[in-house]
Amino acid sequence: MENDQHKTVAFDSILEKAVSRRSIIKSGGAIGATSFLGGASALASAATQATFLMGFEQVAASTADEITLPPGYNHEILVAWGDPIIKGGSKFSVKNDAQDQLLQFGDNTDGMSIFHLNNKNGGLDESRAVMAVNSEYINKEFMHTHKGESMTADDVKKEIFAHGVNVFEINKNKKGTWKVNKNSPLNRRLHGDADEFVMTGPVTGHPLLQTLADPSGANIRGTLNNCGNGQTPWGTYITCEENFNGYFGAPKGTPLSKEQLAYGLSENGFDYNWWQTEDRFNMAKHPNEANRFGWIVEIDPMDPSSKAKKRSALGRFKHENAAITLAANGKAVVYMGDDERGEFIYKFVSQESYIEGDRAHNMRLLDEGTLYAAKFNDNGSGEWLELSFGKNGLTPTNGFKDEAYVLVYARLAARFVGATTMDRPEWVACHPSSPMVFCTLTNNKYRGEKDSQPLNAANPRATNPFGHIVRWVPENRDHTSNRFGWDMFAMAGNPNTQTGLMAGSDNVNADNMFNSPDGLAFDADGRLWIQTDGNYQNEGIFAGQGNNQMLCADPVTGHIRRFLVGPKQCEVTGISFSNDQRTVFVGIQHPGTDWPNADKDGVPRSAVVAIRKDDGGIIGS
Repeated sequence: MENDQHKTVAFDSILEKAVSRRSIIKSGGAIGATSFLGGASALASAATQATFLMGFEQVAASTADEITLPPGYNHEILVAWGDPIIKGGSKFSVKNDAQDQLLQFGDNTDGMSIFHLNNKNGGLDESRAVMAVNSEYINKEFMHTHKGESMTADDVKKEIFAHGVNVFEINKNKKGTWKVNKNSPLNRRLHGDADEFVMTGPVTGHPLLQTLADPSGANIRGTLNNCGNGQTPWGTYITCEENFNGYFGAPKGTPLSKEQLAYGLSENGFDYNWWQTEDRFNMAKHPNEANRFGWIVEIDPMDPSSKAKKRSALGRFKHENAAITLAANGKAVVYMGDDERGEFIYKFVSQESYIEGDRAHNMRLLDEGTLYAAKFNDNGSGEWLELSFGKNGLTPTNGFKDEAYVLVYARLAARFVGATTMDRPEWVACHPSSPMVFCTLTNNKYRGEKDSQPLNAANPRATNPFGHIVRWVPENRDHTSNRFGWDMFAMAGNPNTQTGLMAGSDNVNADNMFNSPDGLAFDADGRLWIQTDGNYQNEGIFAGQGNNQMLCADPVTGHIRRFLVGPKQCEVTGISFSNDQRTVFVGIQHPGTDWPNADKDGVPRSAVVAIRKDDGGIIGS
């Protein structure tokens, strides 16, 4: 580790301005994000207006097996894995079979969005809404009575059905409590075996997507490993397929291509062994099936008869989430992260522009456009490198056969054009009223260790155990620009056990410290909410950080306060605010003990909680 320490020190001079919160406010001469925002004077003026963004009392780190909130806040369970969300669904039991799971909320909740229904006057109904919630993966040890040790074909189906997206109506009563309306005709499950998916865009019908079951290469069966999410200005839900590779397997000795290896495909996968009873997951027999996963998927939550659309123009990789904004010219811009060590941050710009009130037109915006990968320069500037066939060397001579190949294997294209490898890009979030964009980089044990992942100003820590958050602003405040300025918004760390860069940035201290930032979202007032999925052992270099948590940050001043601590062993992930900002829905994924129903079934169950203020006020104020 001695050499790594020397390499880290060498970057101190490069990062002095980017890491320090004081410099982000005061330094107007850098090329980074502050300059693109108009320099120090603009931020200083904004800082005086942002002082009162957070009005809650910070909670302490905790290792308790419960949800901890600030004084004056309460929470209730909205829905948990196995709860019926469709009429006729059975109550939760570990003994439930695959057919039961079809009508129940899926496992391991993640990204989510709320869509309010219209009232009789045409306005938004504050008491009726549709929720779309991802179910990312399953835990065998909790899903089956045999703990996954004696799998049957029905057990495999149950696991597949527990993945995907849950769409269901919720209603708020006079007391302000939200409840699932399992009798709503809007409710449905889009799971890993559903036939409600079609491919759109440049890859549709290409030989790389064709299989024996679907020679058209257009009709996709299922969605898997649905991680983060997005919500479009035209009222649709975006679900993001992340670690799809783990569901595929093959007999020992099956040769794998360089493209398959680049996406983490292997003989064993996650050891789910679905391929032994579900033939399509056998890569030896169906090598193209995996190419049909790893996409951005758009769902219309208001039309239960509609097909979900896999948007090939946005590229295939391990999608964490999708942050969608409209540029000044109306182009839809989608920022995305590829959640793997040493992968990239991407941007998509639609070919057509948004038209207010024309939903049919807007629902085609993600069909066509241009994909880019980000290059972060050490001086605080950045570039978006175009990933289009025939440009930047993406030609047959260099192994890129056509546009479909570039999109299906976007990772190879981004690496070829020289995009910056990042420390596991997780969620991206766009500020609601400024051009600032933020991205969490959760950790990376290979940084500075592998030649392909050298230290750089945007990823400055060797074997980065704590993670950090970068911020960028597009040139001329235009999201379609190919240039941007960036800086370091926060570096997570532990000032109690570490020094230098490992202690964290100036806005991280002994009271608000955290590790592995993951989920990220803004509320309507511009508060930045940070969720973590990191080391919860509370020992060694992580001593004092407790369970995973959710924090709130002022995006201008950089101040951070801890708002929530989750139960033991969980990840805090997924967040959505009601239209009036008086309820926030938060996901508690993979709790490891028996939360939340210790007195009922003794099985830990991932759940969505609804958080409100006792006085009915705005969350965070």
